[in-house]
Amino acid sequence: MAPPLLTLQDVHLTFGGTPLLTGASMSVHEKDRLCLVGRNGSGKSTLMKIAAGLIEADKGDIINRPDVTVRYLEQDPDFSSYASVREYAEQGLAPGDDDYIVTLLLEQIGLTGEESPAQLSGGEARRAALVRALAPEPDILLLDEPTNHLDLPTIEWLEQLLSRTSSALVLISHDRRFLENMTRKTIWLDRGQTRELNDGFAGFESWRDTVLEQEELERHKLDRKIVREEHWITYGVTARRKRNVRRLKELDSLRQQRKEAVKNPGKAKLEAFDSGQSGKLVIEAEGLSKSYDSKILINNFSMRLNRGDRVGITGPNGSGKTTLLNLLLGQQPPDAGNVRLGTNLDILTLDQKRATLKPETRLVDAVTGGRGDSISVGGQMRNAMSYLKDFMFLPEQARSPVAALSGGEKGRLALAIAFASPSNLLVLDEPTNDLDLETLDLVQEMLSAYQGTVMLVSHDRDFLDRTVTSTLTPEGNGNWREYPGGYSDMKRQQKALAPEQQKTVSAPSSRSPSSQAESAQPRTASAKLSYKEKYALETLPGEIEKLQEDIKSFQERMADPDLFSRAPEEFHKIAERLEQTEKQLEAKEEEWLELEMKRESLEE
Repeated sequence: MAPPLLTLQDVHLTFGGTPLLTGASMSVHEKDRLCLVGRNGSGKSTLMKIAAGLIEADKGDIINRPDVTVRYLEQDPDFSSYASVREYAEQGLAPGDDDYIVTLLLEQIGLTGEESPAQLSGGEARRAALVRALAPEPDILLLDEPTNHLDLPTIEWLEQLLSRTSSALVLISHDRRFLENMTRKTIWLDRGQTRELNDGFAGFESWRDTVLEQEELERHKLDRKIVREEHWITYGVTARRKRNVRRLKELDSLRQQRKEAVKNPGKAKLEAFDSGQSGKLVIEAEGLSKSYDSKILINNFSMRLNRGDRVGITGPNGSGKTTLLNLLLGQQPPDAGNVRLGTNLDILTLDQKRATLKPETRLVDAVTGGRGDSISVGGQMRNAMSYLKDFMFLPEQARSPVAALSGGEKGRLALAIAFASPSNLLVLDEPTNDLDLETLDLVQEMLSAYQGTVMLVSHDRDFLDRTVTSTLTPEGNGNWREYPGGYSDMKRQQKALAPEQQKTVSAPSSRSPSSQAESAQPRTASAKLSYKEKYALETLPGEIEKLQEDIKSFQERMADPDLFSRAPEEFHKIAERLEQTEKQLEAKEEEWLELEMKRESLEE
């Protein structure tokens, strides 16, 4: 095997007296597809900056092959010294590089290059930074949260581009689907040290859980051994003095080993408090329209949102997602149409810009509103320090300013502030930005347990698939359509509808716009379900129910806390069968959904 392009060995770094990296290592080979994962604040960005040569480690070896070129995409690029986007992007080129590639990439992502960096939106700034990193086609691309602020079409464009590049990739991202699609090796940065998995992100989470379970088992064994040694020292039959001294030294060694073990920090505790049941009707919109500067964002949009619905809103940047939310909540007047809000609504809104977080405000003041050290959480008074601990903030951080937090920590703080208030309608605008994967899991679990109604805007495909029951997306000229299911369900339905829509578009028609809109719906009345399809529609619900029962049985068996230590082989066998059954269930549900859609279209 060829030597690595870049090697980091036994890297140590301390910030403000607190060790951040205590033996981290990483090797990057030609054409690697590597993801660097870990919790917010674990040091992922710092390790990447050390690899890029922007930060010097306290200790460790950083070995670069002399001919290797490296480009680094940072989370918050500095545009301040550049007059235009093109000038900024071309600064990433090496001497002799053709600047035509900059022009080509700018065109592909919808920028001219003449834009003023000071006027860029978050998505435009991220796209400009991507062009600067990608244009030189370096040997190693270090990309820190490359999908942040990008819409789904741009994320999919980036995936296609990166899949064709010859550069080795090191990725930090909170986007599960992006990591699953792009990576073949995983570096897990945990408590200052790294572990390597020779598999992409798709295999990471089950491996991580197994490692943590084994670690907890070893800690339990060590605790029991210490108890036995202490009992022997106190109550054992006195032996030769030399033997007693040896046992005392062994006990001291065990205690030191236990003391030096770095315990897993645990999980945040997320809970959204229900303020009581709203009316059955939450929001009813009729004929909403909205335009800006002659651009139609919303055109004759109608929908009914009922209690318990979970609606995802997705689409390209600038397509009107946030505008649609504001119209539905009555926070912005429409050009035409009307909105009716239901009764007994308590609305909780989390905006994507986290505008309520002021950089100079201390964390404790941010959660209490500057009113002492207590906060009302779900109607109960709690100590603010204790509440911040639920969101994985250390006691010493409570008096620190918001400006000192990482992007992920700001995201957790925004969640802490928002979820303290009871609600029955959650409105979340890009809630996944900067959150680590474990916190994302908790947000998903919280939403699944939430008794109220949810509307959320997101570009995270996996998050949408896991949380929403229907998806709203723009389909051109201000027209929006609601699809049952998450993002993947929407894409399947769009693919199924595409041939019929194409026939409708290509056929000449002199009917009114409203009748043309009706004809855009699939009409296949002359067709019918085959016997096989009818049989599948009748039998699939029973098969799905049986698979759900099997999954519940496997989960109950794995919930046995002693199973892993008592029978590790059985544990892994059950885990494997659970994974296979979940895949079978997903396939059966998809088959049923497609057949049900076909049946409904035939009955129209």
